[in-house]
This record gives sequence, structure tokens and C-alpha cells, in this order.
Amino acid sequence: GDTVSAEDLPEYIPSKGNLAQRRWFQESRLGLFIHWGIYANLGRGEWVLHNDRILLADYAKLAPQFNPVLFDATEWVLMAKNAGMRYITITSKHHDGFCLWHTKQTKWNVVDQSAYGKDIIKALAFACREHGVKL
Repeated sequence: GDTVSAEDLPEYIPSKGNLAQRRWFQESRLGLFIHWGIYANLGRGEWVLHNDRILLADYAKLAPQFNPVLFDATEWVLMAKNAGMRYITITSKHHDGFCLWHTKQTKWNVVDQSAYGKDIIKALAFACREHGVKL
């Protein structure tokens, strides 16, 4: 068949901006990676839908139960910053498609489907900007 080998591909030459971002990342050294979504209700990780072969209709029932009332974006950001972290990465939309922000593209999001009803990413972005932590 028509396969492409590595020798057939053009050489990758990173842009100056890409190189600057890499330097920033390497110099930052420490950041916080948050894996979070409605799957947390089950306490078995983000692959629970696939691993447990949960029917989509049953999985959808998790959204109205998602209610992280103790979530405090400023507290999370300050905890990260005080620990020496310079950035936060979050799974704003995992492979289950559930969005932790409000969007008009789908109702499958934290504002429209959960008991919490607040935009988590908006709150986290605001707190990050306020305290100088990259998101």
C-alpha cells in the first residue's frame, strides 16, 4: 500500500515562538495537571466509561450529580503558586466530551447539565490571571 516512511517527511523546524514556549516550559519546571470531570463521581478515573463499558444513557446520569461545591479556583491557584508552580493544565473537556466550561456548541457541559451550574474554566482562568499563574 501507500505508506509514508520517516525519510519521506519534511524536516520539522520549530518556529521561534515554539522554541520560546519550550524554553519557558523547561524553565518553569513545575506545574499542576488537573484531571477532573464527571467521572470523578464514580471515583474510578477518567477511563471508567470505557473500562466499565457503561452505557451512554447511564453515564449521562452522572452530569446532574456533579456538584463540586467545595471547588474554589482561587484556593487551587494559590496552593499551586505557593508550592512553586508556574502553570496549571486542566482537562477542560475529556474524551467523554463533557465540558467544564459553558459553551453554545453543546449542552453537555457543566453549566447546562450539572447541579453545580457554574463555569469552572472561567473561574480558574480568572484566578490564574489574578495571581500570575499560566493556564
